[in-house]
This record gives sequence, C-alpha cells and structure tokens, in this order.
Amino acid sequence: MPLPSKLLLPMALLALLVPAMAPAQTSRRALEAEARAAAQPLPAATSPLALDEVLAASRFHAPQVLEALARVRGAEARLLTTEGAFDTLFNANLDTRPTGFYSGSDAGVRVMQPLATNGGNVYAGYDVSRGSFPSYQADNFTARYGRFTAGTLFSLLRDRDIDDRRFNRAMASGDIVLADNDRLMVAIGVQARAIAAWNNWVIAGQRVAVYKGLLQLALDRQAGFKRQVAEGLRPAILLTENEQNILRRQTLVVQSEQALEQAAIALSLFWRDTDGNPQVPTPDRLPPRLGAPLPIADDLLGTLENRPDLRVVDVRMAQARQRLQLDRNNFLPKLDLKAEVNQYVGDAGVGGRAYTGTESKIGVTLSVPLQQRMARGRLGQTQAELEGFQQRRRFLEDQIRIEIGALSIAARQSRRLLGIAIDEQDRALTMAAAERRRFQEGASDFFLVNIREEAAADAQVRRLDAAFRQIVAHADLAAATVDLKALGL
Repeated sequence: MPLPSKLLLPMALLALLVPAMAPAQTSRRALEAEARAAAQPLPAATSPLALDEVLAASRFHAPQVLEALARVRGAEARLLTTEGAFDTLFNANLDTRPTGFYSGSDAGVRVMQPLATNGGNVYAGYDVSRGSFPSYQADNFTARYGRFTAGTLFSLLRDRDIDDRRFNRAMASGDIVLADNDRLMVAIGVQARAIAAWNNWVIAGQRVAVYKGLLQLALDRQAGFKRQVAEGLRPAILLTENEQNILRRQTLVVQSEQALEQAAIALSLFWRDTDGNPQVPTPDRLPPRLGAPLPIADDLLGTLENRPDLRVVDVRMAQARQRLQLDRNNFLPKLDLKAEVNQYVGDAGVGGRAYTGTESKIGVTLSVPLQQRMARGRLGQTQAELEGFQQRRRFLEDQIRIEIGALSIAARQSRRLLGIAIDEQDRALTMAAAERRRFQEGASDFFLVNIREEAAADAQVRRLDAAFRQIVAHADLAAATVDLKALGL
C-alpha cells in the first residue's frame, strides 16, 4: 500500500538525520557509561583503618623515631665508656737480671680500684723477690715468702668532690636525658602529623563521596530528561546542557579521587608494616566517619614543665653547673693523703731484718699552682654560658605560653566555625532538595536546580574542611601540652 504523500517528507528528513545523529548518540552513551562508572560509590570498608592502628605503627616503626632511639642508645654507650674510668685495674710485673753485678729478680701483682666518690683509689698487691738490688731499688726487697701490700689515696681538696672522671660521667648521664627528650620531641611531632595525615585521608574519601553523589543526581536527571524529550515535553537542548553538568561534576570526581590517592600515599609515611615499610591504604579501608577531635586538658599551662624542649634547656643548665663546679675545683690546691700497710711474710731476705713483720706508711702531698689564668678563663666562660641558658629558658617558657594560648584560641574558634559550617550545610541541602521538588513540579528552572545542588556540595566540602581544621588544632594543642595519652604515646 503506498505511503501517504504527507509522510514522505518527514521520513526523508529522518533518513538524512539518522547517520548524523549516530556518532552523537554513541558519544553520548559512552559519556554516560563513563560518568556512571565514576559515580559508583567507594567500596564498603570491610576492615576500616583505625587511627589507633596508624599511631601504633608510627610510634614503633617511623624512621625518625627509630633514628632518635638510636641516638639514645649511643648516649647510653657513651655513659658506659665514662664508667670505664672506674674499672678495677689489674697489673702484673716480672723483672730479672741474668747478667751484671746485681742478681735480683722480683715479681708482683697489683689490683687497684678507683674511688667513685673521691678523686683517689684503693689498692692491694703481693710482691716477692730474690737476689740483690741496688740501694735506689730498696723497695724491691721482700721477706723470703714475699710481701702483701694494701693502701689508699684520698684527695682532700682538689678532686675531692669532683674530678674529670666524675664530670665526664655526669655529662654522659645528662646526654642520655637530652637524647631521650629529643626522642620524645620527635615522637610527638610524628604522632601529630600522623593524626593530620589519617584525617586528611578520611576527609579526602568523604569528598569523593560528596562529588559522586552530586554526579549521580545529574545522571539520574539525564534519564528522566530523555523520556521527557522523547515525549516532546522538553527541548532536546536540555540533554546537552545536562551533559555539560555531567562533565563538570565528573571532573570534580576525578580531582577528588586524585586527592584521595595522594592522601593515601602521604599516610603511608606513618602507616608501616612490622619491617618499617610504608603501606598505602586502599579506599576499601576508609572508615565511615571522621574520628572525634583529641580531648583538651583542663589546665593547659599545668603541663608546661613536661615540655621536652624545656627539659633540654634544664639539662644544659645542669651540665653547665657541673662544669662550673669543675672549674672552681681547679682553683684548689692539690692535697692528697696516702696510707699504706706492708706485711712481710717469712724470714728476712737478702735485704736484711728490716724487711720483716708489718710496716705502715702515711704521707701527704701538696701541689699549689701559682698562676690560675686557665682556670679563671674557663670559669668566666662557663658562667657566661650558664647565664645564656637561663635567658634561653626564660624566652622559651614565654614562647610556649604564647604558643599554647594561640593554639587554644584556634581550637576554640575552629569548634565555632565547624558549627557554622554544619548549619550552612544543613540549609544548603534543604534548599537543594526543595528546589528539586519545585523543578519536578514545573515551578523552577534547570539552571537554578544546578546552582542549589552545587552550592549544597560546596557546603558539604566546607564542613569537611572545618572539621579537619578542628582536628588539626586539637592535635597541635595536644602536642604543645605533651598529652602523651592522646597522642598514642
């Protein structure tokens, strides 16, 4: 049956348009397929990566912390080195004259123990000799079965309270405290940065969810527009306009996914395995929500003395006082008291009857330096150094008070800003939902709906940014007040 003539022209036009529309339709389908793939939600977290897990990993495996621990071990080894000055000393000797006028041979052992509370020492020994010795070696004569000796040396003025050995030991002990406080400062900094990195990663994942939700709205609307255009209820240009919105929102999704990957890489600096290797968390480990900000202590300045940087200055001052004591010690005359008892065993030897029985000796040695220029110079240098440390501590304490005050203000204001951001988000979401209903009822236009939806998404992102600033402010305040429990230390 022949077609009516009035249908021939529309069919001819349709035949011409179909080939031209095919590439556009193919491109549109590809666009929508790619956009729907981008709008898929993040995988559900089967085993969310908790903040405590990250803090535990950074506490034990962060290279900065391990390096600081190595410095502590090095300081402990240096202390052990200085303790060697108080080690018990053993000495043995044997002398003989195979030829010559004198035929004496002697052997002996000595054990000496330096005193840790005085600049002297105690000693004991045994000697035995045979043959003859010249007069200037009369001390070599013993009884037939030898001679036992016990003695001590005490410092009465110089070196009585402090000497180089005890000074070096005190300095090494202080170096251990310095290294340990340095380790604590490093650990506090690492934990504060780990908290910020973990929350930044979680917030990056939530930004992705916000933008994917925004993209999904445009995709769902596109399907409705297709039906309405096919039914002649809306113009075909509306599909192109919505495709433009899809592309713009898809760009936001891609950018937020890039930020999420970068945040995961940054977090791997702190989340490490047992071998210390960085681990990059995958999106399926994202927690469903942000963690609560760290608690703030009631008395922020009450923990001021716990600051490791203040302790470092205090230790430096204590070491300077030790050096000052040593410098003053050098002004004193050297006055030593020596006491010794010798017990000869057996009959008299070649030396005669004088070398039998018990012999005791007491002696005093005095040494007075007439010029003290070196001692005076060192004393003045140490006094100036001590005064410098005192001023440094004063400034550091003032600086810490100001820092804690500023961080306290930042934490308090960040809480207020977060409340404002939450209110703004709630109202923006309400406005977007209302505008969508009005658009469906024909009381609004497509442009205004997009404005409302994107404004709601921006408000959600600003709320996330405000929450992140509050978390970072609380973490910085916990670090400044040395809240070790809150920092996972």
